[in-house]
Amino acid sequence: MAHVDLVRKEVSAKIVYYGPKLSGKTKNLESICAYSPEQTAQKVTPISTEEDQNLFYEFMPIDLGIMNGLRTRLQLYTVPGQIQYNNTRMLVLQNVDGIIFVADSQEERLKENQLSFKNLEENLRKYAVDLTNLSLLFQYNKRDLPNVLSVELLNETLNHWGYPFIEVVASQGIGVLPTLKMITNSIFEGIQKNRGTTRYFIR
Repeated sequence: MAHVDLVRKEVSAKIVYYGPKLSGKTKNLESICAYSPEQTAQKVTPISTEEDQNLFYEFMPIDLGIMNGLRTRLQLYTVPGQIQYNNTRMLVLQNVDGIIFVADSQEERLKENQLSFKNLEENLRKYAVDLTNLSLLFQYNKRDLPNVLSVELLNETLNHWGYPFIEVVASQGIGVLPTLKMITNSIFEGIQKNRGTTRYFIR
């Protein structure tokens, strides 16, 4: 659950970009950093873990400024795409508030998308977290390529529950910021429902 500190007048949320290798998770963070004013977003920071000495995942804090009297901060993370680094994926998922599942729209990557999402469900169950209680958004990336699957088929095979989705070309920055706005609004709607706080919306 996103943390609301009424004493410090702050609200903070953790968002994780999940998906198979080379689906575009890091490209999302790089685009956000490129399009955000310097004072709101710090550079992407690679962080290694003790268990995976040579592996890095990305972390980027972003400050959205004062909204409804509270300073709003986001912490953006990516997970490693390789399945052998599942311990690191688990670490990154701790205390997550929102998940952006970055799917590679190419036809030949469908099976990898399915396996990655199944892995996400399994990892959340280990934390006794019900996916339906989290803010989740499907991002269908690489829509500029010629061999992409239709959105209808991607929803049918990945998004059985009818979660929000968005088409993106992360390499060009297309749809990246709207993705972040959508998941942030979903998280803040959850804050409003569960804590009775003022409604927050990113415009």
